This record gives sequence, structure tokens and C-alpha cells, in this order.
Amino acid sequence: MNEWKEYRFSDFVTVNPNVSLKGAGEYSFVEMKDLQDGNKFCVPNAKRKTSSGARFQEKDTLFARITPCLENGKICQVRGLENGIGFGSTEFLVFRGKEKISDNDFVFYLSRWDEVRGFAEGNFEGTSGRQRVNKDCFDNLFLKLPKYNEQIQISSILSSLDDKIDILHRQNKTLEQLAETLFRQWFVEEAEENWDKLPLSSIADFLNGLACQKIPPKNEFDKLPVLKIKELGSGISINSDWASTDIKPEYIIKNGDVIFAWSASLMVIIWNGEDCILNQHLFKVTSKVYPKWFYYLWCKHHLDEFISISASHATTMGHIKRGDLDNAMVLVPTNEELKKMTINIEPFFDKMIINHTQIRTLTQLRDTLLPKLMSGEVRVKN
Repeated sequence: MNEWKEYRFSDFVTVNPNVSLKGAGEYSFVEMKDLQDGNKFCVPNAKRKTSSGARFQEKDTLFARITPCLENGKICQVRGLENGIGFGSTEFLVFRGKEKISDNDFVFYLSRWDEVRGFAEGNFEGTSGRQRVNKDCFDNLFLKLPKYNEQIQISSILSSLDDKIDILHRQNKTLEQLAETLFRQWFVEEAEENWDKLPLSSIADFLNGLACQKIPPKNEFDKLPVLKIKELGSGISINSDWASTDIKPEYIIKNGDVIFAWSASLMVIIWNGEDCILNQHLFKVTSKVYPKWFYYLWCKHHLDEFISISASHATTMGHIKRGDLDNAMVLVPTNEELKKMTINIEPFFDKMIINHTQIRTLTQLRDTLLPKLMSGEVRVKN
């Protein structure tokens, strides 16, 4: 690292650069919710007329400056901006490389490094409510960083892993869309009148999670991370809670299990992470009779209806009740027809689970390499 140079972060990176908007038309707009935790790219879909907010251009890094979004890893590089310009929430800091000093891709990975994130989190301001990072704090962060050419090599290694992860995510999105198309064809467009009509609650078991705060770890060995609603999107992280494994085995979640969040942000997913413990406000959905694809897609089919029910509840946290599962009806074909359907649709789900495993492996490799490359512990050859 002898040839690495010490920089003040705000000298190495332009923080909140000036961006000139061309006229008063509509531009790509990014909200905090658009930043998918753990994903590299943020591709805006929405458009709005310009107003106050963070302004950015293609390949800039959006860095959440508010708690708990920063702790949850809401840091993304912007791609696919129409006209190369966009704007968004005032809760973003915008980072951009400086010509011949810092590479944009390297700046993105640098901002994901714990040295930078941890420094920002240590400089939250405010005593109540949501705390925020002031951009001026980066005047006080000093780091030894590589020359421009080595930055490009480092970001190329990390980008290659992110690109593979992105391809697998896209494959899974396509596979799920194909499965949903078949489901819609069978059960909406071509449904048979003689098929049984049963409550959703009768085709699967909906196991509610535990109040995990009441079962803290007894030691450093017999414990697992807790799966809460926020982990459904961001995955298990250093900020996740832990609980004792001294519980019934059915409360332990494994890769490929179907999870239904019935409170707050209602969603249905196939879990693609490490073993963890099911928290309250989540159902683990299983069946000894019907295949996974069948009860998973029926849960998704009724999801919009459940979201509407949840929104109608005059409570601080919208939710559904078990009675709503009883009222959601499911069409059940004959055993022979269900077997034929399974032959056609199950390979999509098998492939998605395999892809999820590869995503997790590549993500772990990237997250292991990133701090080593940023600190110079691992060097790239010229």
C-alpha cells in the first residue's frame, strides 16, 4: 500500500454535485423505497416534475443519510436514467467520482465499505425521531486509497460478481412470471366448473411466528438470527436480532420455505437466505397434501385482496386475520390434473431455489472481498 495516497473523503468524492436540469419537464424520480436492500443497481421507473430534492446523473451513487435506511444498506448506483438525469428524496446523499481521481464504480463500492458506512452512522445528528447524516461530516473522514487504474481493477472484480447476481435475479423474475402465467391460464382463464372450491386456510398450514424478544440466546452457540419483516427484503444482516434455538423445529426457517408477512408490509416470498427463526407477524406456510407452487401462488393470487383488507383496518399497523384466510377461496383440481400441472410448473421453482443458493454464495464472496480490496489487504495485479 506504499503507493496508496491518503485522501479526505470529500476531496476524493464529490458529495451532492450540482446537476443542471433541462427545463421544467418530468424526470426520473427515486424514492427511498426504490432502493432494494443489497442490490447494486437502482433503475427508476416513476417520473415526476422537478421539485426540491437530491439531483443526480447516470452512475452516481445514492447513499441513504437517514436512520434506519442507512443501517439497512440502502445504497445503490443509479442506472437507466432517461436523458441521464434524475432527482429524488432529500434523504439521499449523492456521491460522484472526480475526473482522473476516483472512478464512479469504485466510489459506489467505497460507499458500501463498513469504514465509510460506519463513519456515517457514527455521525448521525438529532436527538429524537429520525437521525440524519450531514454531508459536511465527510470532511473529517480520511482514508488511504489506490490510484485510478487500480480502482478500476478493483471495481471490475466486484462488478463482475454483482453482474452475475443481477443476471440470476432477472432469471428468477422471469421464471416466476412464467409460473404465474401458467397459474392464471389454469385457474382463471380455463378453470373447470367441477373443481372443488375450498378456503385458502384449508390447503396449507399457516404457522405464526414467535415473540423472539422473549427467547434471547442463552450462549454464543445455540442461537440463530431472527427473521422479521425487514429481513424479507434485505436478508439477514449484522443488524438482525438473534434468538435461542431452544424452540420447536418447525419455527426454524430454511432456504426454500414460503413466508407470508400478514402485518404491516404484506408480502409472500420464498425465503432465499440462511437458517433463521420465524418472528411474530409472519406465517410459515406449509402443506403435507399440496405442492409448494400451489399454495404459494394461491397466496400471491389473493395478496392484493389482503392488502386492501389490511389498509381498511383503522389501526397503527395494518394486518389481516385468520378469518381472512378462511374467506379467500381456492380452486382445487383433481389429483391427476394437479400432478400434470406440477410436472409443468415445478421445474420453475426448483430452478429458482438453485439460483437463490448461487446468489447467496456470490453475495457472500462479494461481501468478503469488498473490505479486503478496499483496505489493500488483498491487492490486484497490474
